[in-house]
Amino acid sequence: MPATATGPAPKGSASKTEIQALQAQLADLTAKYTALAATVDNQSNQIAPLHDQLDQVSKTVQDVRAAASAPAVTAAAPAIPTGTVTADQANAVFMAETPANLANSAAGISLNISWTLITGYLVMFMQAGFAMVECGFSRAKNVAHTGMLNFMIYSLGMLGYWICGFAFQYGGNGDAAHSVSTVTTLGPAVAQVLNQELGVTIGGHFYGLLGGKGFFLYGNCWDSGIFTLFLFEMVFMDTTAIIPTGAMAERWKFSSFALYGFCVGAFIYPVFGNWVWGGGWLAAMGQNWGLGHGDVDFAGSSVVHVAGGTIAFVGAWVLGPRIGKYNADGSPNPIPGHNLPMAILGTFILAFGWFGFNPGSTLASTDTHIGVIATNTMLASGAGAVFGMLISWIRIGKPDASFACNGMLGGLVAITGPCAFVDAWAAVLLGAGAAIVMYCSVFFVEEVLKIDDPAGAISVHGMTGIWGEIGLGLFANGKYGDGWNGVAGPVRGIISGDYTQILAEMVGFCSCILWIGGSSFVIFTIIGKLVGGNRVSEEAEIEGLDIPEMGTLGYNNDV
Repeated sequence: MPATATGPAPKGSASKTEIQALQAQLADLTAKYTALAATVDNQSNQIAPLHDQLDQVSKTVQDVRAAASAPAVTAAAPAIPTGTVTADQANAVFMAETPANLANSAAGISLNISWTLITGYLVMFMQAGFAMVECGFSRAKNVAHTGMLNFMIYSLGMLGYWICGFAFQYGGNGDAAHSVSTVTTLGPAVAQVLNQELGVTIGGHFYGLLGGKGFFLYGNCWDSGIFTLFLFEMVFMDTTAIIPTGAMAERWKFSSFALYGFCVGAFIYPVFGNWVWGGGWLAAMGQNWGLGHGDVDFAGSSVVHVAGGTIAFVGAWVLGPRIGKYNADGSPNPIPGHNLPMAILGTFILAFGWFGFNPGSTLASTDTHIGVIATNTMLASGAGAVFGMLISWIRIGKPDASFACNGMLGGLVAITGPCAFVDAWAAVLLGAGAAIVMYCSVFFVEEVLKIDDPAGAISVHGMTGIWGEIGLGLFANGKYGDGWNGVAGPVRGIISGDYTQILAEMVGFCSCILWIGGSSFVIFTIIGKLVGGNRVSEEAEIEGLDIPEMGTLGYNNDV
C-alpha cells in the first residue's frame, strides 16, 4: 500500500537540521577522544618502566621456585653413592646436607642441654643401683649402715664439688691459650667463663694441672650451660665416690666416711678429672708428646672407675679385713651377702643408668653417634654377664649369680672409655674380657693380696677399667673423634694404624693410680687422726653396725 502525505518518512531519509546536530555531536566526541588519547600516551610512558620491573621480578620468582624444587648441592657435598652404600658414605651425605651450625645454634644448644640433663638424671639414679648391690652383698646386721653410706655420699660429695671441685676440674676448659679440650655444645658461656687453666710450662709445653674458675658456681657462672655441665659432672664424681663404699663395707666408721665424702668431691677426684677431661696435661699428650690423641677416656673407664677402684683398694687396705674373713693360715673364708635378689635388681638398675652414663657423655643430642655408643654399651654388658656366668659354672660347677652380676658390671666399666671408638665385635670382646679380668682379679685380691672387698669393687671397677683403657688403645677403629684433644684426625688404635694411642692410655691409668692412690692414702691418714681411727670397734663390728653406728636396725622384727 503506497504512503500518504501524513504518514512517516521513508527509512534512510533525514532532515537538514538532524544532520547538523549529528555533525556537532561527532565533533564533540572527536575532541574528547583526542584529549583522552593524549592522557593515555602520558600514562603509558610512566607504566613502561614499572612493566619492565614486573617482568624482572617475575623471572626472579621463577628462578627461586626452580632452585627450591631441585636437590640442594654444596661444594663440599659428596656425590650420592650408588650401588652398595656403606654407613660411612650414607653419614657423609647426611652430614654434608645438615646445617653446619646446627650444634651451636640456639635450637641445637637447647636440645643439647635437655639431653645432658636427662642423661644426668639417669646417672643420678644409678646411686639406687649401687645401694641395692652393696646392701645385697652385705650381711643383714649392716644394711642400715651400708645403705646410709650409699645415700649420704651423694650429698657430701656434691657440696665438696660445688665449693671447689667443679672449678678444679673444669675451670680452665675454655682457656684458649692452654686447654686442649673445650666444651662447646652447651653454649658459649661455658668456655667464656671457665677460662683459667693453672699449670706449668716445661720445655716450651704447657702442662695443665687445675682449673681456676667456677668456685661455688658464683657470679657470672649463673648460666644454664654451666649449671648443666655441673649437674652432669657432679653425678660422675659421685659414682667414683660411691665405689669404695662396697669395698669398705661392714667396718668403716661413719664419721670417717663423712669426711672422706666431702674430700673426694672437693679435691681427690677433680684434679685427675682436670688432667683428662678439663684440658689438662694428660689430654695434651697428643700435642705435647705425639702420643695419639692424648689420654682418651670417653665416659670414664679411668677417670671414674679406675679412680674409684684405686680409692677402694687403699681404703680396704687401710681398714684391714673384716673379723673372721681370714684364718690363721691366711686362707679366706666366704662371707656371703644376705640378699642376692636385691643385688641382681641393683645390677639391672645400674645397667639401665649406664645408658645415660655413656651416650650422655657426648653432651650433645646433635651428635648422631649416640646410637653407636648406646649399642656398644649394651653389647658389652651382655657379654660380661654371660662370660661371668660361664666362668663360675666351669670353675665351681654352678652358674653363680654374683659373678654374673659382677661380669655385667665389669663389661659396662670396660666399654665406658672406648664406647664411641670401637666396632660392635670389639665391644663384645671387651665385655667378655672384662668378665675374665674381674674373675681372676677377685681371687688375686682376696687370696694373694689379702684385701677384703665384700662387693668386689676393686676388681669390678679398678681392674676392668684398666682393661677398657687398654682396649681403646687396641681396638679404636679410626671412625670417630676427629680433632679430639686438639689432634687432627679420628682416634685410632693399633688395629687402625696408631701404635702410640695405647701408650697414652697406659700413662693415663698409671697416673690415675699414682695420684688417686697417693692422695686418698693421705686423706685417710689425716681423717683417721681426726676421728680416732677409720675403723669401728671390734664390738660394734661383731654386733653389726646398724645400732652402734646408725642407731637403728635395717630390718626390724615384727613385735
